[in-house]
Amino acid sequence: MARLKLSKASLQQELVKLKLYEKLLPSLELKRRQLTIELDKARKEHAATQAEVERVEARVGAELPMLANTEIELKGLVKMTAFDLEQENVVGVRLPVLKEVECQVEEYSPLAKPPWVDALVERLRDAAEARTRIQVAEERVRILSRAERRITQRVNLFEKILIPRTRKNIERIQIWLGDIGRAAVVQGKLAKARQVHDLGPAEDEETAWPLSL
Repeated sequence: MARLKLSKASLQQELVKLKLYEKLLPSLELKRRQLTIELDKARKEHAATQAEVERVEARVGAELPMLANTEIELKGLVKMTAFDLEQENVVGVRLPVLKEVECQVEEYSPLAKPPWVDALVERLRDAAEARTRIQVAEERVRILSRAERRITQRVNLFEKILIPRTRKNIERIQIWLGDIGRAAVVQGKLAKARQVHDLGPAEDEETAWPLSL
């Protein structure tokens, strides 16, 4: 850290910095609060998406108990092939948004599979989309958590380090300049007193000399 210069120029610089820090802090604090709100929303959305997946899986089990029949080959029946992601700007943070999920259904013969397989395909599609939404929701939580952590660090930097340190520097410089000013006043008075003292006897001699004639 650079040594603090105790001068009027340095005092002016510290005053400018303090004004800037105090101006930026409220906007940083506001953004931190907004990010905290968005992070809370993202966490709730993630929990809701997880609950949706559980509901889909429970619905499959309730509606299609015949899945327990291991003699029917269902592996690879539905595969997710692609998904479309967009981005949205939330409080200056770019977050992913899931727009569409594409699934591929393995061809099967209606004669070779029981009729309930059609319903299973729809449920598997729902489950694939829900699982993808969970991943996107997790990513939104991760990004917002990182953004909130960073802005909190900046708020703490301004609030607990930069502003207090700058105020302390200003106080130190003001005390120093005050001491220098008082010392200058004292020196000035002492110099004036010496000048008066030095001129005093000469004036007395000039007054007294004619009287001695």
